[in-house]
Order: sequence, then C-alpha cells, then structure tokens
Amino acid sequence: MEDSPAPPPVPDAASLREAALAHLARFATTEQGLRQVLDRRLRRWGVRASRAGLPNEDIESVIASLCPAIDGIVASMTDLGAVDDAGYARNRALSLTRTGRSRRAVEAHLANKGVDQDTTREALNDSLGERSDSSAQEAELAAALVLARKRRLGPFHRPDREEEDPLKALGVFARNGFSRDVAQSVLDMDSDEAEDRIIAFRSL
Repeated sequence: MEDSPAPPPVPDAASLREAALAHLARFATTEQGLRQVLDRRLRRWGVRASRAGLPNEDIESVIASLCPAIDGIVASMTDLGAVDDAGYARNRALSLTRTGRSRRAVEAHLANKGVDQDTTREALNDSLGERSDSSAQEAELAAALVLARKRRLGPFHRPDREEEDPLKALGVFARNGFSRDVAQSVLDMDSDEAEDRIIAFRSL
C-alpha cells in the first residue's frame, strides 16, 4: 500500500496575506473576489491535508480559525487601495460595454462580483453617464452595435447569407439586456454609420 502524502504546511495569516498580495499583483478584484480567492486557498489546503490523513475536525478547526484573518486581510487591502470596488466597477463597466455588454448585463456582472447596488450605480454613471443622459444612450447603442457585429446582425449581416429574421434578431438583443428601441435603431442603421459609432465610442 502506498504511503500517504506528507501533510501540507498549515496556513496562517502571514501566508494568506502573501497570497493576497500575489493575486492583487496580477489581477484587479473586488472585496468579495479577494475573499473568495483566500477561501479557496484554505479549501485546497484542506483537501490536501485530508488526503494526508489529517482528521476532518482538525482541518475545519484550522479553516474556521483563519476566517477572521481573511476578513482582516481584505480590510487591510481595501484601506491600502489595493482593492477598490468602485474603481473596479468603473473600469469593468467601460470595458464590458466596449465588448458589447448592455448596461443591464454590466449591472448583473458587477452584482455577481459582489459590488453593491449603490457603488454599481455610481460607477456606471461615472463611466457611461447617467441612464437618461445622451452619453449613456450613445454607450448603450455602441454596445449593441458591437454585439450586432459579433452576431452578424443588421448592418453587419453577410451579403452572401440570408438576413436574420427581424424578430429573431430582436430576440438576440433582448436576451443580452438591450431595449427594443436600441435594438431597432441598430437594425435600421447602415454599416458605415455603425462602424463610425463603434470607433467613436472606443476612442473615448
């Protein structure tokens, strides 16, 4: 019978802080995101420790004892400015819009990352404009045009293929969070104007 693997080193607050710094050096994240990274690190240690024969109650005890340390590390990184939910939300809102995501889809993405509603709303207003502003409407239209280009809809349909049924095309936009008015504007637009609007938005 094969010997059990050697037990992995027991994590502590210092090793978790090093892991947090290493992650933040490579990736932007939210408070919730960093907390999940550290929690997964503990869980992976737990799996290796279990395989090495450490009793489950001891593993759970170690993990439970380090939960306050994770909270402290996240708070410390936030105080240092290494974690900034508002800044993350502003950057993600703009980048996601430029890849064809609607405002509604961006809101859902940020909520999934743990950004609260107030921070999300302020970030969207800062990066894209308030919902009723012309700048926000232009951003939404540009995002829909990017989606249309990806899906070869409206002004971007391939001339060698049959054009998508209008109702099916509207359905594509609806499923991606765009209003019918925005979708119809895209479908009615000519290709030159569509490309110009995408270029203008991405150059902001």
